[in-house]
Amino acid sequence: MREPTQKYSITMPRDIAEAARARSGPSGLSSYVAAAVARQIERDNLNDLIQVAEAEHGPITEEEIQALRDQLHQAREQQRRSGADAA
Repeated sequence: MREPTQKYSITMPRDIAEAARARSGPSGLSSYVAAAVARQIERDNLNDLIQVAEAEHGPITEEEIQALRDQLHQAREQQRRSGADAA
C-alpha cells in the first residue's frame, strides 16, 4: 500500500528546478524531489548516529575511514568477480 500523499508548495532556484524536471523522467518532478528529500533525511539520520558514536567513542580518524573504504572496495570487487563468474 502506498503512503498517503499531500500537496506542498516549495520554492527553489529556477535552475535547480529545471534541472530536476529534466532528470525526473516519467516518474515526474514530485517523485524525483521526494526521493531527493528521503535521501537527505537518511544522511541527516546517519550524521546524528555518527555524532552519538563520536561522543561515546571519540572522533573517527582518517585512517579508520580509509580502512573502511578499502574494505568496501574489496567487497565490491569480489561481488563483481562473483557476478562475472556466474555469467
